[in-house]
Amino acid sequence: MVTDEGKDVLSWQETELLERAPIILDERRDAGLEGLVSGLDAVIISTEPDRLLPAVGELLSSTGLSCTDAFSTQNLITCTLSNAGSASLLLCSHQEGSNPFLPFNNAPLARPLPNTRLETLIFSTSDINEYAAIQKGRGVKFLTDAPVKLLHGSFIQTAPSQYTGNSLGFIEWHGIEHSYRPNHSAIDIETPSKPTFGYLKNIFELDHAATRVRAQERNAAILEYLALTNYHYDFAVYVKSLNSVTSVARRKKDDFAMVFTSGIMPYMGDSASGPTEKFIRSYGTRVHHIAFHTEKIDHVVASLKDDGRAFLLDLVGSPEEGLKQIFTVPSPHTMLVTEYIKRYGGFDGFFTKSNVELLTKATERQ
Repeated sequence: MVTDEGKDVLSWQETELLERAPIILDERRDAGLEGLVSGLDAVIISTEPDRLLPAVGELLSSTGLSCTDAFSTQNLITCTLSNAGSASLLLCSHQEGSNPFLPFNNAPLARPLPNTRLETLIFSTSDINEYAAIQKGRGVKFLTDAPVKLLHGSFIQTAPSQYTGNSLGFIEWHGIEHSYRPNHSAIDIETPSKPTFGYLKNIFELDHAATRVRAQERNAAILEYLALTNYHYDFAVYVKSLNSVTSVARRKKDDFAMVFTSGIMPYMGDSASGPTEKFIRSYGTRVHHIAFHTEKIDHVVASLKDDGRAFLLDLVGSPEEGLKQIFTVPSPHTMLVTEYIKRYGGFDGFFTKSNVELLTKATERQ
């Protein structure tokens, strides 16, 4: 239940965000960043070493993704999962060296898998050196002094955000796109085979990802994201009964969207705080789920259930409402929930409030 104080916070949060977001976009333009960053190119998901290949097998059997490359270096084992028209998923396992994401994996239910999280969202850029130089001048910290040379491109990523625990990466391609091999020797590795289930052909591109952030850091997290990308703040859905607000940032209507979910009020104890703030208390700030555009969603979900996939709730929504959505249970290998989402023709929106409320409440079952 949201108190009168909570309603005041809600109003203040949104007013501040609506005032600050256009200023961030103006500053971004004036700095020379407008147009330098394009859409999402890839996502890096880290797992424990013994769970990497099971995670690959799980995604191959539950999405339209196929394994297009797999290699090992001294520091990382990496498997590239791709689907035409979609950002790639890079499943990695750290082999040696320090892990800058470890401090964000120390919440009580995250500790058993200390290297596991969606770590980085990678965006393409037309000039990585110019982008890095401008952002350094604006105080942005990167994990390397200069872009790292890949076999077919150059890559740099920010230090993990203090608000989300996520890093943002940027890549400029000089050759074969979506080929993430390093610019030195890498050893090929074997990966699980792609199942031949026909229904997997109905699961398409990555639609959005949703990060859980603390109530008091919601605005800062969104504004930071806008300052680093070519995205804008779009809208928010408030679920007062669950002390939860879901905010959407987009680059353009049909592009990958970034979703931020937080409490309206900060954590006040499990029973009073609602599922979002309770999740953060248990798992830390992190990406909660990744969503895939899915056609024939009823058939896909029924087939996944027949193959043993478990879900947090039944399909919610309808063609009349404009969309259907569903959450799987969290993966034991990546800790991520997978969402399948279908928007019907003519739906002029991204979410509906009723679906957001049901999906948010379902996370109580995690």
